[in-house]
Amino acid sequence: MSAGRSAVERDADTRALFPTLVYDAALGARGVRALNEELVREAYQIAEVDAAGQDWSAQRYPGGYTSYSSLDQLHRMSPSVMTLARHLTRHAQRFAQRLHWDMGEGALVMSDCWVSIMGEGCGHPGHLHPLAVVSGTYYAAAPRGASGLRFEDPRLASFMAAPPRSAEAPEHLRPHVLLPARSGRLYLFESWLRHEVPPSAVSEDRISFSFNFVWE
Repeated sequence: MSAGRSAVERDADTRALFPTLVYDAALGARGVRALNEELVREAYQIAEVDAAGQDWSAQRYPGGYTSYSSLDQLHRMSPSVMTLARHLTRHAQRFAQRLHWDMGEGALVMSDCWVSIMGEGCGHPGHLHPLAVVSGTYYAAAPRGASGLRFEDPRLASFMAAPPRSAEAPEHLRPHVLLPARSGRLYLFESWLRHEVPPSAVSEDRISFSFNFVWE
């Protein structure tokens, strides 16, 4: 028997089909530190005056605050979030190119944007954004150890009797992947991708701005 790989091994290949892309980037804007400071300041101001958001958060967002149900048009209301939205739109357009989308005469338009302040023990259960095409999160403040964004393999319900993945499986083969929260960084993903935020284990606030883009 000849040394080296067998004929079967030489003729075998494994293809990665139907990948799920997540865009991971620094905001890349001049004066990002000053912008983050302004965003954090406004986040606390919004939380202080948003009575409806406070009530909603007390019932559904224990340990934190979100303007998701009350003030979700911050990109039309706040000058600092308007600035952020311009940078995020540039990144969303780049993501669309990497997805090889043919949008014809259409364009990506930010449809909503809200702020979340997550304290110790605060988390967000698994969900998706069915009315958008691109969704994402930008971290204005993310202390060390703050919860990141956990993504779920969209094929998970179809695995049926498949064996579990080994602990050493590479990232692209894991059923769940947790990406860290980092100040000044953003994640973009297609809106059908299920995701969650595990409960925070640190006492410092994690402040993020989440958003959706639609195809118009």
